[in-house]
Amino acid sequence: MAITKRKSEPGQVEVREFRTLIYGHYRDNGRALPWRQTDNPYHILVSEIMLQQTQVGRVIEKYEGYLALFPDFRALASARLSEVVKAWQGLGYNRRALALKTIAQRVMDDYSGVLPSSVDELTRLPGIGRNTAAAICAFAFNEPVVFIETNIRAAYMGYFFKEQETVHDMEILPLVEVTLDKTNPRNWYNALMDYGAMLKKTRQVANSKNSGYRKQSLFTGSDRQIRGRILKALVSSPTMTEAEIVQETRSHVERVRPILLRLAGEGFVRESHGLYCIMA
Repeated sequence: MAITKRKSEPGQVEVREFRTLIYGHYRDNGRALPWRQTDNPYHILVSEIMLQQTQVGRVIEKYEGYLALFPDFRALASARLSEVVKAWQGLGYNRRALALKTIAQRVMDDYSGVLPSSVDELTRLPGIGRNTAAAICAFAFNEPVVFIETNIRAAYMGYFFKEQETVHDMEILPLVEVTLDKTNPRNWYNALMDYGAMLKKTRQVANSKNSGYRKQSLFTGSDRQIRGRILKALVSSPTMTEAEIVQETRSHVERVRPILLRLAGEGFVRESHGLYCIMA
């Protein structure tokens, strides 16, 4: 028998009870994450890009060291790409490192070194989708914007959709809007994320309950793994031949060659007279 979907928005009492639950958990169990100790827009941007598709624990290990190397937009914009990629090692999805450096260059060139504070302008920058832009606005500028990420999604599914088998983000978004604490959205979203993270950790909410859930493909043996090995090799050696890259990455040339071509097309790598290197 199909389970009836929730049809009505929550009333004031239910909203109040939800907020009390979320803030109560945050008061007693809130995580002291380093990017929560600042409202510096650059620092928030770095944390949000790092947190895309990467677990919090791994980001904590890299975040402060990265900021020590590249403390502001000017430093990151003027850094060599090889230095940026080297600092990014261990976070995966290296396109984000290139995107972050490109953002820094755009901010310096187009915005006089000041990160835009509107969702629409932020989405014009590479690597920033609407949810990431809204998160930056909430955490850096305390703007009462509406967005969803994985832990926020879990918080709403666990409270408002306990009996519903499948939940779509379009069902969650109106609830995010009506329950939003507009007096302090920064604090509210931090609290929501911690509550959702707890639900997922204790398996009270499964990611697969969301209609848009897609299980991540295996990393071992994937093109992502080979990409990472290629970039790591090129960071260690200024120039390498294709044969040397194949040997260093322990991969077959049929796998390495098309990945090198894609990396060149993305602006990571250039080839000259049979030698490959990280773009300057």
